[in-house]
Amino acid sequence: MEPRIILETRNLRKEFDGLVAVADISLQIGEGELHAIISPNGAGKTTLFNLISGVLPPTAGRVFLRGQDITGLPPHQIVRRGIGRSFQITNLFPNLTVLESVRLAAQARGRHSLNFWAHHRRYRHYEERALEIIRRVGLTGREYILARALPRGDQRKLEIALLLATEPVVLLLDETTAGMAFGEVPMLVDLVRQLREEGGHTILLVEHKIDVVMNLSDRITVMHQGHILAQGSPAEISADERVQQAYLGEL
Repeated sequence: MEPRIILETRNLRKEFDGLVAVADISLQIGEGELHAIISPNGAGKTTLFNLISGVLPPTAGRVFLRGQDITGLPPHQIVRRGIGRSFQITNLFPNLTVLESVRLAAQARGRHSLNFWAHHRRYRHYEERALEIIRRVGLTGREYILARALPRGDQRKLEIALLLATEPVVLLLDETTAGMAFGEVPMLVDLVRQLREEGGHTILLVEHKIDVVMNLSDRITVMHQGHILAQGSPAEISADERVQQAYLGEL
C-alpha cells in the first residue's frame, strides 16, 4: 500500500529578476519516507527548501502539509505546523551549552514558550525532554559543553537535536554532511538512518554525497537547472542515462 502523502508541492516556482531558480516543481512525499533531492550545484535544491520552509515566497505554486495549504506562511508558523529545517551552514546558539540549547528549543515549542517569569520547576519537563533528545542524537556526556566548542560532527548532531525539540513531522536536512571530516560522516549517516527507522519522521534530504543518498533513500528526485530531471528508487536513478549524463558519470 502506498504511504499517505504528508508533504506536497504543486507547480512550485521561484524567479529572481527573470532567472528561474525553481521551475514548476511538483513533489509528493509519503509519510515516513526518506526522500532525497540531488543535482549538480546551482540547480535549485536549497531554493526549493527555502520555499517549503517559508524562508522565500514562491513566484507561483503551492505547498501542502498534511493536506493543508501552508504557502506563504512565515517560517515560525511553518515550524509550528510540523516542518523542521536545517541549513548548509550550521545554525546554533554558539554561547549556550548543548543542554541549554536543546532545552530552549523545546521550551519555545511548548506552552510556556519564552516566559522568563515562570517558576523554574515548570521547566523541568523541558530539561528532561532535552536530555532524552541529547541521548537520541548521541551527545550524552557533552551536555555542558558550549555549542561553539563542539567538533563539526557534533555540531551537526546538535542541530538535528534542535530540530527534534520542535516536534517536527517532516525534517528538511540541507547538506547535513557538508564540511565534515571524512571520519565523521558515518556517524551522522547512522543518526539519519536511526531517525528514519524509529518512525514518526518523514525526511526530505538534500545531500551532495551520492553514496550517502543511495544508501539512505527510499526515493530520489534529481533536479537539473531548476527542473525535475528524474524521480525513482535508488536503483532506477542509478540506471537512468539522463542522470548519468547530468552528473558526468558520478553515479
